[in-house]
Amino acid sequence: MVDDRPYWLAWSRIHGVGPRLVQQLVVEFGTLEEAWWATSTALRTVPGIGPKLLEAIGEARSHLDPDQLLENCDRAGIQFWTAADPDYPRLLLEIPSPPPVLYYRGRVDLAENRGKKAAIAMVGTRNISDYGRRWTAQLSTHLSQHQFTIVSGMAAGVDTVAHEACLRAGGRTLAVLGTGVDVIYPKSNRRLYEQIQTQGLILSDYPPGTPPEARNFPPRNRIIAGLSRAVLVMEAAQRSGALITARYGAEFNRDVYSLPGSLDQPQSLGCLELLNSGAQLILGVKPLLEALGEIPNLDLPGGQLSLEGILPSAAIAPAPIPAPVTPPPDLDPLLQQVWAAIPPEPTPLDLLVTITGLPISELSPALSQLELLDLVIQLPGMQYRRS
Repeated sequence: MVDDRPYWLAWSRIHGVGPRLVQQLVVEFGTLEEAWWATSTALRTVPGIGPKLLEAIGEARSHLDPDQLLENCDRAGIQFWTAADPDYPRLLLEIPSPPPVLYYRGRVDLAENRGKKAAIAMVGTRNISDYGRRWTAQLSTHLSQHQFTIVSGMAAGVDTVAHEACLRAGGRTLAVLGTGVDVIYPKSNRRLYEQIQTQGLILSDYPPGTPPEARNFPPRNRIIAGLSRAVLVMEAAQRSGALITARYGAEFNRDVYSLPGSLDQPQSLGCLELLNSGAQLILGVKPLLEALGEIPNLDLPGGQLSLEGILPSAAIAPAPIPAPVTPPPDLDPLLQQVWAAIPPEPTPLDLLVTITGLPISELSPALSQLELLDLVIQLPGMQYRRS
């Protein structure tokens, strides 16, 4: 059997190559190794590979050695899951942009990966107030004692308080970094970094050695939200990165909670805006535990996940779906085009962009109109199918 793991590492280094394109490469070439060494002419025929991406692939292949990438990880004690691995976190496969490769250090809990142990994200401002510190520590402690895993980003402020309170309570915590898993940021959290590895995991989709750059942190927030069953925003200013995590949580159909605060505190204004937009109110330890206790258990199948779980395939028999309704004859031509392009099985939004050839700025409003007309149904994970 061909070991494609080195080639997962190599392909994941190319911006614009996600797990669905990886699956397409496997379909076209049989293995990722064959795809890596394929000619530019052959790659040009793969759906989803345009001139710019083809140029990026050529540039990457000129200097990346897949076997060396794997050897570097082994030497540094860095492990990783690919989206084809049986232990890849199940909940991440629900989101529209799961990382093709997820690097980690620490102790793995397979029940957590399979979605059978609930993880709760706790995020917020670096400029934490005494009020925010007190409630973050209190909630993290109680959630940990009730066997919830705490997920955060190991940043200063709310993240650090949430991780530390969880560890003191003997709980399990995951830190999703905006750097490589071997880069500690901020440096003041070196001790925390070491502690998390003994009671949880350090995670990142950035290659080892990636430094802390501002542009890296917003995308990593999708992983924090994707791993979690609920997102708790403890304190956040109006332009806080925690609000990005909350938006991802809402997009991924996670419950979003917000801690109320004072209008006089800038750290509370983002939380109040979330509440005004429909986030659930944190009213204390007991009400929150009762609300989280009502999250339904996931009954996700065990065993190996194939990449066909990422890209819908005719080889998988879908659950019976009612026959699609017929669109009205006077339907707008654009809506007719989008409706006709949507497969009967659940299809991710980014794949619909490829299928329809429309920019997301046109596709999203069209999908919303089709939903209002009961012609399309949106499913968890930003997937769509005909009614």
